[in-house]
Amino acid sequence: MTTEQWPLGGDLRVNRVGYGTMKLTGWPRGERPDRDTALAILRRAVELGVNHLDTSHYYARAGVAANELIRTALHPYPADLVIVTKVGALVEGDDITLPPAEQRGLTPAGLRRGIEANLRSLGVDRLDVVNLRMGDRGHGDGPFESALETLMSLRAEGLIRHLGVSNVTQAQVARARAIADIVCVQNLYNIAARDDDALVDACAEAGIAYVPFFPVGGYQPLTAENLTDVAERRGASAPQVALAWLLARSPNVVLIPGTSSLAHLEQNIAAAHLRLTDDDVAQLGAVVAA
Repeated sequence: MTTEQWPLGGDLRVNRVGYGTMKLTGWPRGERPDRDTALAILRRAVELGVNHLDTSHYYARAGVAANELIRTALHPYPADLVIVTKVGALVEGDDITLPPAEQRGLTPAGLRRGIEANLRSLGVDRLDVVNLRMGDRGHGDGPFESALETLMSLRAEGLIRHLGVSNVTQAQVARARAIADIVCVQNLYNIAARDDDALVDACAEAGIAYVPFFPVGGYQPLTAENLTDVAERRGASAPQVALAWLLARSPNVVLIPGTSSLAHLEQNIAAAHLRLTDDDVAQLGAVVAA
């Protein structure tokens, strides 16, 4: 594991390659590993130096829940392990399909239920970081400010350490920062989906971690031009190059690639050691922050 870290919230130092747990459950769709493999993946991740897990209590399908797997595999937790979870628009089943004003997961009661469910299922008294996950990005804010204020109240109760936001626009990030100390932004971003370039830079200037979800494409394979060529030249896989590009993109980028395969887990973590040359970056059409 690379020794490069990011001080999440200033006091939680996380290695820049973490692990996202969603694929362990097959939520919201897709295959999942058997239980023994899922537990082995979590334990192996920590053995390899991962100290940042991304999860949520709504990562659950057909009786398999990410938080329960984390607790079974790793509790009592290593002292340096940071678990980042989320609440909001996706928590209450079909919320994502509802108009923003009707999304129950963003109500005060829905947010409290989400926080309490994460605390209970992870077996902790306080959540390290909670992301407020908004719904249909850019198409209505829903109760954005009031949702953040609710989470701030729950933080004042001692239930949350730090706050982040997810699936948000740059304007929403600015509004969030006017209300609360925001330590991370979690949005869709990868080498082939770069709408957030300006937001990545703005977060870096503000000392905020930018955590891309679907860093290697998610449900659709990456199609960035010349990605395969660079991978072949460097003796790496295309996903490893995609992850290395993100790490080179800006020092505030913190990765949470998910996988249901032990082999892919080790490959993803090994990407932390892959250093792209200026020629590689030029061929990929990327701009690397100084």
